[in-house]
Amino acid sequence: MIGKIERLPLREVWKHEAQGFTRWLEENPDVLSDVIDLTLSTAEREQTAGDFSVDLVAEDEDGNPVIIENQLGKSDHDHLGKLVTYLTAVDAKSAIWIVADPRPEHVRAITWLNESSSASFYLLKPEAIRIGESAPAPLLTLIVGPSEESREVGKTKKELAERYVIRHRFWTQLLERAKGKTKLHAGLTPGKENWCGTGAGKSGLSFDYGIREHDVQVELYIDRGKDAEQENEAIFDKLAASKEQIDGAFGEPLEWERLEGKRACRIAKRLPVGGYRDEERWPAVHDAMVDAMVRLEKALRPYIDKLKV
Repeated sequence: MIGKIERLPLREVWKHEAQGFTRWLEENPDVLSDVIDLTLSTAEREQTAGDFSVDLVAEDEDGNPVIIENQLGKSDHDHLGKLVTYLTAVDAKSAIWIVADPRPEHVRAITWLNESSSASFYLLKPEAIRIGESAPAPLLTLIVGPSEESREVGKTKKELAERYVIRHRFWTQLLERAKGKTKLHAGLTPGKENWCGTGAGKSGLSFDYGIREHDVQVELYIDRGKDAEQENEAIFDKLAASKEQIDGAFGEPLEWERLEGKRACRIAKRLPVGGYRDEERWPAVHDAMVDAMVRLEKALRPYIDKLKV
């Protein structure tokens, strides 16, 4: 015969959060160890953390303190703040928040903390169950915990944030330097992407700068929007009919990329002079980009103006 699980109100099993539930956890840290990837021992109640008292402070297998904060109701900002405050106050590496009703925003917050910090955060949901006439038993479910994947996500986010800051600084300096040579991009605001550009005077055509870690490029980008591949290719082909003259006016061969099967086409010049990771070389990189852009516009402008598009 297979019994049926019955869920009980937590307050029927542990009538008082501190004297009931927290005391039970203090006496049974192994129940937590069964759910998370830590082996806990010597849990102690009401440890001092500045002007506050931590519900429980346990130790992991390496002797590091582990913060445990309990809540038999709905999660709230106050307890989340306490969790982080207690963690730093006792110099812990891990924090466990046991909450009966975790709100979605707090689940996301714990996920973000695992991605963004060196500490480990666990969010657990407690329930009380019994089968038939058995004694009540605890059921703890891990809602969010640290993982290699979350660490990798956090590392990627950090690298992206750093990249955005560097690229914004790169564009700020480039656009300021370019103003002395051409007004083509004078109205642009520095962004954080790997390109910046301005219209070439015809719909769907733009003169763009592009950057990567260790090289840069200038280009005429041809993209008249979704489902406009044939229009893009037709414009490209009209310009390519004067390829020899345009290359000559630019001063060296350009890269003519019709990009078969792709949405857009481009006419570009890549410059292996350094990229956004080569900050000590930025002045020379910027000069090379501005010079190439001035020559590119001069070479293409007569032919762009003749386009009937």
